[in-house]
Amino acid sequence: MTRRFAAAILLPLALATAAHAAPPRKKPAPPPPPKPAPIGDTVRIALTTEAGVITLELDHKRAPITTENFVVYVDQKRFDGTVFYRALRLPWGDAPNGLIQGGTQNDPKRILKPIAHEPTTQTGILHKAWAISMARYDPGTATGDFSIMLGDQPALDADPKASGDNAGYAAFGRVTDGKDVVVKIFNAPVDPAKGEGGMKGQIIAAPIRIVSARRLPDPPPQP
Repeated sequence: MTRRFAAAILLPLALATAAHAAPPRKKPAPPPPPKPAPIGDTVRIALTTEAGVITLELDHKRAPITTENFVVYVDQKRFDGTVFYRALRLPWGDAPNGLIQGGTQNDPKRILKPIAHEPTTQTGILHKAWAISMARYDPGTATGDFSIMLGDQPALDADPKASGDNAGYAAFGRVTDGKDVVVKIFNAPVDPAKGEGGMKGQIIAAPIRIVSARRLPDPPPQP
């Protein structure tokens, strides 16, 4: 007889009966998703990377859900220690052309609940050069991975006339400073053996670490 089994049968019968009769306890409701501290129509973010600082301006007025999600990751320091891990290089258009991708890489210790999708047809924020956009699988699955454009990428905009998944991606801001840093990350060597499917050969051999992501003060009002 094992100790566990012996302990079980020696429990008082009254306790066993009461436990059997008691209704099952309901699991507590999950806490509501965290909200960022109040922000205005735009919010500025400094991504400090091993390659330098990238300054972002996020459009809270037109893309409130996506912007607030990104700001929560910033305020809770969930981007600190993550990396830019992908460089998609397109062989057409004006060089450099493509995007870089970084963020939480679906790390369960870092990601929050997925957010509702805000398509470009709703926000009007298109995938122009230097735009920042959320990575996703199906619409409504975006969490903590994002991309920065190095060239116009209209194929990433929503296209209601297209068949299949035509919702596009959710662009929500742009790079205002540190474009040279974006290009430096984009030009980092990739490993031709890494990556699966369409990402084969796009994985940066030595990913570029995001040291910190922090809000910046609002700029002074224009006279």
